[in-house]
Amino acid sequence: MDNFEEQDEQNELFEHYRFVADKGQGLLRVDKFLQDRIENASRSKIQAAAENGSIMVNEKPVKSNYKVKPNDVVSVVLEYPPREIEIIPENIPLDIVYEDEYFVIINKPPGLVVHPSYGHYSGTLINALAFRYKDLPIFNGNDARPGLVHRIDKDTSGLLVIAKTEEAKTKIALQFFEHTTHRRYIALVWGSFDEDEGTITGHIGRSLKNRKVMDVFPDGEYGKLAITHYKVLERLGYVTLVECRLETGRTHQIRAHMKSIGHPLFNDAEYGGDQILKGTTFTKYKQYIQNCFTLLPRQALHAKELGFIHPHTKKPVLFNSEIPNDMAMVIDKWRNYISDRDL
Repeated sequence: MDNFEEQDEQNELFEHYRFVADKGQGLLRVDKFLQDRIENASRSKIQAAAENGSIMVNEKPVKSNYKVKPNDVVSVVLEYPPREIEIIPENIPLDIVYEDEYFVIINKPPGLVVHPSYGHYSGTLINALAFRYKDLPIFNGNDARPGLVHRIDKDTSGLLVIAKTEEAKTKIALQFFEHTTHRRYIALVWGSFDEDEGTITGHIGRSLKNRKVMDVFPDGEYGKLAITHYKVLERLGYVTLVECRLETGRTHQIRAHMKSIGHPLFNDAEYGGDQILKGTTFTKYKQYIQNCFTLLPRQALHAKELGFIHPHTKKPVLFNSEIPNDMAMVIDKWRNYISDRDL
C-alpha cells in the first residue's frame, strides 16, 4: 500500500459537520438537533463535544443546551468511531522536541508511517506512542488514532503534535479545523520562479485517474479549497529552495499545488519529481542528479515549524526543527553545483 494512508488532511481524523437550520425550525436544543442529523452519534458524545468547545453556532462556541433557531449555522467536530485495528505498543525511539502534561511535539523522521493502516500494522509512530504512554488513559481506550490531530506523509519529515489528554486533543484539533495553526514547510522543487513569493489557490481532490495522488481542480468543480503561500528562500540553478505556509491542510497539498504550477518537489515519485525536469543532457549531469536521488530517496519536504494556541495556558506556542541530513546534503550539493557549473 502506498503512503496515501498517512496524509495530512485533518478531516480524515475527525468528522466535520455543518448544518443550516430551516427557516421554519422550531426552538430545539443543539444536542438533540445534532443527534437527529448525525448517524451513530450518541447524545453524550455530542454533549462532550459541546463542553470542549467543538460545537459552534454562527461561528461561536455554544453549550449543549443552546436552542437552535431558524437559519442558524451549526458546525461540529467529532472524532471517528472506535478503532478496528489493534494498536500494539512497540519500543521505537522518538525524537521529542517538547513535552508537557497536555501534548508532545515529535520530530518525525522520513520513512516513519504515522499510524497503523492497511499494509502498515506495526512500526508506526502510534505504536511507539502506545508504548511510551501506556499509562495514559488516552492510549488505553478504543481510539483509532490516540492523540493524533494531524499527520504528515510517510516520506515527509518534521513536526507533529500529539495530544496527551482528550481535552487537549479536541482543543488542538479544532484549531486545525479552523485553519488557525501555523505550519511552515521547507521544500526543494524543480525549476526557477519568476517571482520571489506567491499564493497557490485551487481545489484539491483525489485524482480521477490515479487514486494514489491528488489533483488540483478548477474552483468548485471538485475537491476542497486549498491555499498555499510560498516564498523563495534560495535559487539553486535548476532547482529552488522554498518555504510553504499552509492556510489549509489538504491531503498532499504542497506536493499537488507545486506540481500544478510546474514545480514538482525534487524526487517526488508520485508527482513526477523523480525525473530530470530541468538541466542539461550531459551524462555527468544525469549522474549528478542520480547521486542526489540516492542521497535523498524521498520527496524533498520537511515540516519545519508548527505553532498553535496551548490548550491549557491559552498562550501561543511555536516549535522549530532542523532540516534532516538527507535533505541538507542535497541542498549543499546544489549549492556546490551552481558555484562550479562544469557538469
